[in-house]
Amino acid sequence: MTHSASLTRPDNDTVATNRTIILSALLALVLLASMGLSLSLGSFPTSFDQIAHALTAPQDSDIAFIVWELRLPRILLAVLVGAALAVAGAILQGIVRNPLASPDVIGITSGAAMAAVTFLALFGTGLSIHWLPASALLGAVFSALLVFLLAWKGDISPSRMVLVGIGLSAAMGAITTLLIVISDDAAAMVAYVWLTGSLYAAQWQDVLGMLPWLLIAVPLCLTYARHMDAMALGDHVAVGLGVNVLRSRLVLMACSVALAGAAVAFAGGLSFVGLIAPHIAARLVGRGFGRLVPASALVGALIVLYADLLGRVAFLPKDLPAGIFVSGVGAPFFVYLLHRSRYQNH
Repeated sequence: MTHSASLTRPDNDTVATNRTIILSALLALVLLASMGLSLSLGSFPTSFDQIAHALTAPQDSDIAFIVWELRLPRILLAVLVGAALAVAGAILQGIVRNPLASPDVIGITSGAAMAAVTFLALFGTGLSIHWLPASALLGAVFSALLVFLLAWKGDISPSRMVLVGIGLSAAMGAITTLLIVISDDAAAMVAYVWLTGSLYAAQWQDVLGMLPWLLIAVPLCLTYARHMDAMALGDHVAVGLGVNVLRSRLVLMACSVALAGAAVAFAGGLSFVGLIAPHIAARLVGRGFGRLVPASALVGALIVLYADLLGRVAFLPKDLPAGIFVSGVGAPFFVYLLHRSRYQNH
């Protein structure tokens, strides 16, 4: 009797997979509905019928410019940036095996910020529209390479990486502050807005510039999902299971740097998304990396989308940076995680 009952009972993996599919589908539906809501709200409110007409027949719509050129690129960029930061955070938390890890911890955000502010201080605001994202991305890559070089001692230790990243982040933050102080007023104003994290004046070229990073990095990191799950048990266990720990860690770190660097390059210093989203996703679908990545991407997209929506409509006619609202939620969440981690250690 017991044996026959066990044959009809679904195993844990099947239940977890079905639950993940259902929850991910629900998150995707919520994201689509939220994008539609965001399209209809703004300084010029529009109905859903008008939005649908503008999307399907823009040549006959009076609000086609508002929908296609002002709101839609900004919404899509918010979704892409949020997804990229969330996946980058999920990768880092898995590699470092620390729930407090995020792209800010190893200095990716600080490196991008320092490079962008350096560009503004040296060249002013004349070329910033075209070259600011490129300079920020190069800064993120340079910062990550510096962390690797300083943390390398025959291998890359997660604890050394965190310590080096914290130190570099502090140093780069000091340099960034100094550059802002000595810059002219126009460059300093642009730098302050960028450092806060803003999707203001997003264009289709930004969306097209951000999209390839996700299309390449996310599938690549998913191919290493089993390796990440093995490394979560410890390096010695992973090696025993046949995982090349160093190669896997380098590939996954490259994916994380590419995603976080591109997101910061196109949207500025949006902090805490990479910290919050993986924790929320893990509560929904568990810690299996293959399940965590898509769920984290959807949660991160929702966080940035709603932060930007609040910035657009909550304080009209002002348009506030999305980073203000993300930090307003992220900072208390970080304190909560720190307190919970300390409590669990005791």
